[in-house]
Amino acid sequence: MRKNNIPSELNLDYPNQNHQTNKTFNPRNTIVLAGTFLLMIFAAFLAVYYQEQFLAFREERLNSTIGAIFFWIATGLFFFKGGYFLYTLYLYFRYRSVKAVSDEELPTCTVIVPAYNEGKQVYATLMSLAQSEYPEEKLELLAIDDGSQDNTWFWMNEAKKVLGDRVTILQQPKNQGKRHALYRGFKMGKGDIFVTVDSDSVVDSDTLKNLVSPFVVNEKCGAVAGNIRVLNNEKALLPKMLNVSFVLSFEFVRSAESQLNSVLCTPGALAAYRRSAVFACLDEWINQTFMGQPSDIGEDRAMTNMILKQGHYVLFQRNAYAYTNVPEKYKGLYKMFIRWGRSNVRENIAMAKYVFTNFREGSKSGARLLFLNQSFKIVMCYPFLIFMLLFILTHPVLFISSTLLGILIFSSFPMLFYAKRYKFSESFWAYSYSILYTFGLFWITPYAIATASRRGWLTRDLPTA
Repeated sequence: MRKNNIPSELNLDYPNQNHQTNKTFNPRNTIVLAGTFLLMIFAAFLAVYYQEQFLAFREERLNSTIGAIFFWIATGLFFFKGGYFLYTLYLYFRYRSVKAVSDEELPTCTVIVPAYNEGKQVYATLMSLAQSEYPEEKLELLAIDDGSQDNTWFWMNEAKKVLGDRVTILQQPKNQGKRHALYRGFKMGKGDIFVTVDSDSVVDSDTLKNLVSPFVVNEKCGAVAGNIRVLNNEKALLPKMLNVSFVLSFEFVRSAESQLNSVLCTPGALAAYRRSAVFACLDEWINQTFMGQPSDIGEDRAMTNMILKQGHYVLFQRNAYAYTNVPEKYKGLYKMFIRWGRSNVRENIAMAKYVFTNFREGSKSGARLLFLNQSFKIVMCYPFLIFMLLFILTHPVLFISSTLLGILIFSSFPMLFYAKRYKFSESFWAYSYSILYTFGLFWITPYAIATASRRGWLTRDLPTA
């Protein structure tokens, strides 16, 4: 099991600041997990019991023209996704992290920490970065308060008192958005490599060195994605589920994407960019619009897209860890997913404009395959939503039983993957998360597509009294 080495003095009364698993028995967790398994076992029983009815429903759909067309499209997509999964699995087993280079080989590095209404957590972020095993003379820390309405600026000053000249703190005259805060950091930074770290994240002491090393050994590398884990996963249920989901998303999916030199998104929580690649697209990035409106979301995916477009490689470093806070309530979770969904729609449209051109030397098939996989998810979203609603209206019991049985089968892979990489006892949250997403968050993608032009970060407002 991977353990962080964040020093204990950084414990600032935030849950899981040391990233240790809470070993205290929690009856609520046990009830949720037990309920999940009982529900799926019951669903499996129903699926067997109603097998004849399910086959009859299948024949009924096939006997209609629309149903037959949809069935064969779904079958084709199923085989495509199955083949895509096997190929991803093959790429994952071939993936290896780049080993950290020596201190003498490391380039100068500017770390930019934008913050808005982050409060005390920004102090922990800056302190963890200052503890990095990176040559001090090669490391520049910039913290930018984006017009916060809370005490974020106070805690930046507290960090400044401790770190002195090792950190430069800046304050925007008003809230302009994360993209503008990063832009100011890019314009001021002196490093050959830019690293962006969210202000609700902390890093291991070897993270920066591991994250930057690919730029040294691969001159084609334009950006690197870090490995994101959940910080606040001790008490609330949603962070426990997301922790398992993040491991699959980063350590499996991005490992495979990295083998194709085409990681689609370098996460805001931890990412690195070559200076020359950033400045080659900086004006386009800060002035990016969508349907006539300035883009104030998806700055990480947009930067990644523009760097890929230049012909650079975008890689993933599994050994570069950052731990970030995630929403603990359903409302915060769906808002975060809506923002991600809108960004995904926008950047897939942008990627479509160059991915089938001669945008870089060497193989481009990997990037094109990743693009097609993303596009199929978007294109088929509404047809499958309509089919699902019809299925629910006509055969509700069959829908619930077959869906839960599918979750039991297909969620076993992320469960086993997490168990192999980390802790077996935590891996079962993969099933709970799949149930939550299937029944509680299925509407996110179609809603994000329909509202892709809307602006707003959604999750950074201060709570009202």
